[in-house]
Amino acid sequence: MKTIKGPAIFLAQFMGDEPPFNSLDSICKYMADLGYKGVQIPTWDDRLIDLEKAADSKDYCDELKGKVASYGLEITELSTHLQGQLVAVHPAYDSMFDGFAPEEVHNNPKARTEWAVQQVTWAAKASRNLGLDAQVTFPGALLWPFMYPWPQRPAGLVDMGFGELAKRWKPILDAHEEQGVYACYELHPGEDLHDGASFEQFLEAVDGHPRACINYDPSHFILQGLDYLQFIDFYHERIKAFHVKDAEFNPTGKQGVYGGYQGWVDRAGRFRSLGDGQVDFVGIFSKLSQYDYDSWAVLEWECCIKSPEQGAAEGAPFIQDHIIQVTAKAFDDFAGGGVDEEGNRKALGL
Repeated sequence: MKTIKGPAIFLAQFMGDEPPFNSLDSICKYMADLGYKGVQIPTWDDRLIDLEKAADSKDYCDELKGKVASYGLEITELSTHLQGQLVAVHPAYDSMFDGFAPEEVHNNPKARTEWAVQQVTWAAKASRNLGLDAQVTFPGALLWPFMYPWPQRPAGLVDMGFGELAKRWKPILDAHEEQGVYACYELHPGEDLHDGASFEQFLEAVDGHPRACINYDPSHFILQGLDYLQFIDFYHERIKAFHVKDAEFNPTGKQGVYGGYQGWVDRAGRFRSLGDGQVDFVGIFSKLSQYDYDSWAVLEWECCIKSPEQGAAEGAPFIQDHIIQVTAKAFDDFAGGGVDEEGNRKALGL
């Protein structure tokens, strides 16, 4: 077994226009002072990284790593959640998702998709230049408007949707293979890959591609009523990244999984700061340790009640307290002995 690395933190939800959240230096110092050992970098924020330059220049990446290391931190992964989302967008969401892309590709879905594919491919190269083995992303969605089958979905629609998603991602995954980097999809409602079954459908469509992996985030599973612990039993070999995020699901006689169009505070299912929700992190850290997950535990802060500053301050010790220093020996070793073939034969009556 191996010991999980951490605590680390995803910077996306903390970036802003005021210090210490407006530059790489200041936010690294802030997070290091809270006890974090790693940072996950959103690649769409040019205050943190120039993605194209990182893909092209090992020297630039060495400088970036050095700057982060000067605060006692490591880069855990690069994130392309926003760009990955744009690899596949149903037309119903075109206007809303245009905001994730540069203005020059707005109102041009084909150009926007090409831009997104380039971005995620650059992230694979940049990850290798940074010495990272995984990046975290979203897969996008073509089928989400047809999630609840009413009216009845036309025969073949789901297969066609996953076939098209696979067609778009297969070259990107091949580029990840060339760089030795895993593409870790965050399985998330709103994405075509949102649970184990949909991940399997995609995996089949990309012929079991070895670089198609998972960014495990239990918060999205508790809101679906999915067994997030058994999920680890099923898919641990594909889990290459881990977002530590809490959530709670409190259905009532008025609303359940779908939220009733309510704001986050009033939903039956809502995201919470670590320790304030219902996720069994003791069970999660135990299972991941059991299955030799040895990458980072990364806080993704999203809470509808608590401030990000308090969430970040509480998150580092919470993760640290849950990391298991795995044992190298069995608890009953003291009562054991060496291999004795003759003794074994006698014990069996042979």
